[in-house]
Amino acid sequence: MEAVFGPAGNADSFAAAGFRATADAPAWLAQMGLTAYEYQCGRGVRVGTDTAQKIGQAARENGITLSLHAPYFINLSTDDDVQREKNARYVLESCRAAHDMGADRIVVHTGGVGKRSRDQAMANSRDNVRRILEQRDAAGYGDVTICLETMGKINVIGTAEEIMELVALDDRLLPCIDFGHLNARTHGGMCTREDVAALFDLMENTIGIERTRVFHSHFSKIEYGKGGEVRHLNFTDTVYGPEFDAVAQETAARGYTPRFICESAGTQAEDAAAMMRCYQEYMKQFSAIDKKV
Repeated sequence: MEAVFGPAGNADSFAAAGFRATADAPAWLAQMGLTAYEYQCGRGVRVGTDTAQKIGQAARENGITLSLHAPYFINLSTDDDVQREKNARYVLESCRAAHDMGADRIVVHTGGVGKRSRDQAMANSRDNVRRILEQRDAAGYGDVTICLETMGKINVIGTAEEIMELVALDDRLLPCIDFGHLNARTHGGMCTREDVAALFDLMENTIGIERTRVFHSHFSKIEYGKGGEVRHLNFTDTVYGPEFDAVAQETAARGYTPRFICESAGTQAEDAAAMMRCYQEYMKQFSAIDKKV
């Protein structure tokens, strides 16, 4: 198994090249040497079965691994029964779309703390994660893995520790490690290789090495303020970071094979290609070292 790289949604250059239909994206990405694509349903699952199947067919023909981002308005920390039902519906709709296009992972946000204590929000999240897994399996979507995402705003459930605690509840879950989010909520605390190594150690110690080595990931540079994340940037930013070099180096050194999805603002395909080249260069270096040893 190898690490795969691709964009979240379609870059500005995709439309500039004259493309409109997402079914054209896999061939376009393959020409760039990319190997993954994350379909965006952040504002709701609006893709029909026919369209999803066309995207899936194009992905299979071009060697593109698919995932799907579930709606942003899912809130796992709620204890409101109406909201819980909505959450389950959003997740099942996402699983249906993912299943139709052959995507094997969906990314799910955890949601804000609100007026609850953080402990209560986490307790609700644990309960809701278990409920959603049961409903996913009952609906026949056991082939779609739910990936819980680390979040960029401080008042939202989504620290590395919180996500690892939730993912540890069930072996069928994976973490979606968003390095930009973690850097934003810690005001620059995910910038060095040592920061990345500490995160990977936490993951291995919490969910085990097998799931850690195939984690899902989002990466982009993100502007942040007092409350954490403000907005996504692209790789031209020299102020906020983080830089992918530290992530690539530690990932390659450990032999991990994650799925890296780039969420840069407008240049996500080009920046994903830069990430891939960086990672591959470190893989060559560590492979040469291993051969010498």
